[in-house]
Amino acid sequence: MKEALLYEKTGRNVKCAMCAHRCVISEGTRGVCGVRENNGGVLYSLVYGRPCAVHIDPIEKKPLFHFLPGTKIYSISTVGCNFRCMHCQNWDISQKSKGGAPIEGFEMTPEEVVSSAIDDNCKSIAYTYTEPTVFMEYALDTSKIAVDKGLRNVFVSNGFMTPESVGLIAPYLHADNIDLKSFSDKFYREVCGGRLEPVLDTLKDMVRRKIWIEVTTLIIPTLNDSKEELKQIAEYIKKELGDHVPWHVSRFHPDYKLSNLPPTDLKKINEAYRIGKDAGLKYVYAGNAPHEDSENTRCWKCSEKIIERSGFRVSRNIVKDGKCPKCGALIEGVWS
Repeated sequence: MKEALLYEKTGRNVKCAMCAHRCVISEGTRGVCGVRENNGGVLYSLVYGRPCAVHIDPIEKKPLFHFLPGTKIYSISTVGCNFRCMHCQNWDISQKSKGGAPIEGFEMTPEEVVSSAIDDNCKSIAYTYTEPTVFMEYALDTSKIAVDKGLRNVFVSNGFMTPESVGLIAPYLHADNIDLKSFSDKFYREVCGGRLEPVLDTLKDMVRRKIWIEVTTLIIPTLNDSKEELKQIAEYIKKELGDHVPWHVSRFHPDYKLSNLPPTDLKKINEAYRIGKDAGLKYVYAGNAPHEDSENTRCWKCSEKIIERSGFRVSRNIVKDGKCPKCGALIEGVWS
């Protein structure tokens, strides 16, 4: 166990400030995430140096389409999550620590993570699969070493952070794909066990700190797929984050506690794609259900195809110095 960051003692209880739940945790119990425990009035992380999953992924799988395209990213995760999404595809590890269950994983120090990433020719490290905020101490120490060794750091997150936790990781974080799961607080409370407002605050905070952001919305039939809500999300991205922020609209596949729902109709994915473009977003991508060339990147000004993708593979990238080679328009992202 490692003593946690961002908590205060309130008698025998402790109050955690790592995520927006701000759990008050009594002696011998854990927070909502299941991996931060009050032991004798001290809050401990139970997952420091204990990943449960380590993989090498294409950066496009995160998904990040405007951040070092075509490169490999070293991906790690521990058990635990501060959400309980009913549609979680990684529920077997995200929910594994709940209810006082034993903490699963294997030993791997931050130094070993960075060394392995370098040995495998990865350009960056992703803290992903579950929620990196709940293993922040591990991610933070790894990130610091990664920066010293010339690697970039990426979060794939639900965004349910506090300003304090954003401030901790921001100096070492280069990109973040944040799920904007819905524009309804009711959806967040009932389907995810969270709230909408802290996610919106995190998105704005990350942009303000000049961390590269891409937004993903998984479109779930009957729950968050209305035209009105999709339009709200698209307009929020443009107004509050910037028209250059990529929006990934992804197809839902039945899983976990929502196995009773059908996959998202492809027509709905096409509709969401068009809503994003009509709202004035420069870059909209369809995930889990590619249609036409919606995985490709086109210049927002002249429509030249500048990055071609098939699945998670980049077959052609002609972005030069962050610009379209045909018209010279700035193509926002991190290209080198």
